Amino acid sequence: MNDITKVVDLVDAKLKALLDKYQFLVQENDILYSKIALLEQELAKEKDSKEVLEVKYNTLRIAKTIEGSKEDKRETKLKINALVREIDSCIGLLNE
Repeated sequence: MNDITKVVDLVDAKLKALLDKYQFLVQENDILYSKIALLEQELAKEKDSKEVLEVKYNTLRIAKTIEGSKEDKRETKLKINALVREIDSCIGLLNE
């Protein structure tokens, strides 16, 4: 009978240890999911910020190109020609 109580006590101790580890892992999992959510929010903010900066950069580049600096005259002409071709194709589509 004494051996059975020892085995039961041993199983009980191991079960308590397993439950403690399980609770710890559940808490750690919750913390990690919270961190993932926070990092995803930060990533989304950074992507939005990047997109805003890219739009500002492209706008500034176009403004500088239109400004007509000597280095960018060729690029300005190419942009204008591309815009004219795009407008012509839109007019052609409207006429159909």
